[in-house]
Order: sequence, then structure tokens, then C-alpha cells
Amino acid sequence: MIVTFGSINLDLFFHLPELPRPGQTLLAQSAQVEAGGKGANQAFAAACDGARVVMAGAVGQDALAESALAGLRTAGVDLSRVAQLPGQQTGCASIGVDGQGRNAIVVAAGANRSALAAQVEDALLGPGTTLLLQMENDPREIAAMILRARQQGARIVLNLAPAAELCLEILRSVDLLVLNESEAEWLSDRLGTRATAEALQRVLRVVVVRTLGGKGVEAATGDGVSQIAAWPVEVVDSTGAGDCFTGVLASALDRGTDLGRALIRANAAAALACTRPGSQRSAPQARETDDFLALRG
Repeated sequence: MIVTFGSINLDLFFHLPELPRPGQTLLAQSAQVEAGGKGANQAFAAACDGARVVMAGAVGQDALAESALAGLRTAGVDLSRVAQLPGQQTGCASIGVDGQGRNAIVVAAGANRSALAAQVEDALLGPGTTLLLQMENDPREIAAMILRARQQGARIVLNLAPAAELCLEILRSVDLLVLNESEAEWLSDRLGTRATAEALQRVLRVVVVRTLGGKGVEAATGDGVSQIAAWPVEVVDSTGAGDCFTGVLASALDRGTDLGRALIRANAAAALACTRPGSQRSAPQARETDDFLALRG
């Protein structure tokens, strides 16, 4: 089982010929509204990959809440640990996507910052659970959740996105850390080391996975470093591909897949997500990822 403690948003997408420069106003070619948030996106991707998923987080009691939760409901995610908070706004994001699939994102956290680790009981954090976290909630609650999960024996997967402060003790308490190139640079500056997966692993002494966009993925364990090339696909929209990668990686690890094969599967799912518009809804179903891998050996 996967327990995701994370953000739940409603995303407003603008499809643009190019991303705006400071002070520039552009007319969008189209717009769409979609459920999002890193936590919800990763929970959705894991559920689509076949995992049993419990979502813990917070939304407001407002007009955005039900739409923000709709995708998770459809995917069969357990929402009993999602709080609806009076007087607060559901998290939302504005996402501009250009003709090359690149994006620029602005997020208002809203109720996400009021989600509490206490919403997840200790009984859900035992050895049979993979706890999946990101950094769009209050870092103090994320830290508290990590420490509780460590005590209860869960596997802990942390996506350090967006990059935010957690003390070294907390970072060393996770089992697997996922970050992209910019997040790795941010963390390496604070740890006084290089921004490679290998260098970060030596300091943190946990498995480190660094995603490299079109250059693939590198992973470092105590036994060495492995690299996986990106699958060549026609990119339509890269929004949510990183969340898809992390959700599917957690899903594969949760059902006992070894790290190497789990990374290959997550890499394939993220490639498929790049070929589709949107964030949450771009995540492939398990059979689609299976077919993609079968066709490519």
C-alpha cells in the first residue's frame, strides 16, 4: 500500500506560442482546468500503475475542492484522510505550456499548508506501506511524518520538489530521495558537495535518484551508480512527467520490484506522460506502460 501525504490542487493550463517574458502579456491559444498538485499527481500515477493508494492532505470548503479531488476518486484512491477545511482555499496553480512542451508554473498552496501529519494514523505506517511525500506542504509536518514512518517501519520515498529546507537528520531518515537537476543543485549548495546523485548519496547515505529530463535518470546507492537513458518520444507537454515518474517508481517498489527495474518502468511511464497534454491525466495506465516496454524490449 502507498500512503501519499501531499498537495492537492486545481490547475489552470494556458497553451501559448511561447512562455511570457517579465512584463509581457500573451493571448493563449486555449485553456483548460484540471486536477493537480504534486501529491495528488503522484498518488494518481501510482493508482493508475496498479497500486493501492491512500491520499492524505487538505482542500478548502470551496468551489474548487470537488474538481481537485475528481481524478483521485476516478482512480480509486482512498480519500478518507483528506481534510476539507472551512475558511480556506483549495490549492491552485497557473501553468503556461509553450509549443515545445516546456512549462512555467505558479502555485498558490492554500489549504495544502494546513495538512497535518496527524491525519495519518500509525497503523498505516507499518512495514507494508510505502510513504510518498513531496514539499508542497508544511515542511514541519513533512518532517514529523517522516520520523513517525521511520519509527513504524514504512519505506519512505521523498520527492524534494519544490526544493525546501529539511534538516540533515530528516533527509537521512528517508529510504529514497528523488530530485531533478535544479533541486539537486539547490541541495548540493547546502550540503557542500556536487549536484550528482553519487555525491549526494555519499553525504546522505540514502538512495538518490536524479531525473535529468531529456537525458534520462541517474541513481546512486551504496553499491554504485546507474544511468538510464530517456526514451525518444515526441514531447507534447512535460508538465506532470516528474510526478508520474515518482508515482510509478513508488508503485513498482511497493509491489516488490527491484530498484533497477522500477526505474526503467518509471522512466517509461514518464516518457508516455510527455506525449500527452495535462498534468494528472497524462499518467498512463499500467497496461500502457507494459505495452510501451514490451515494444521497446
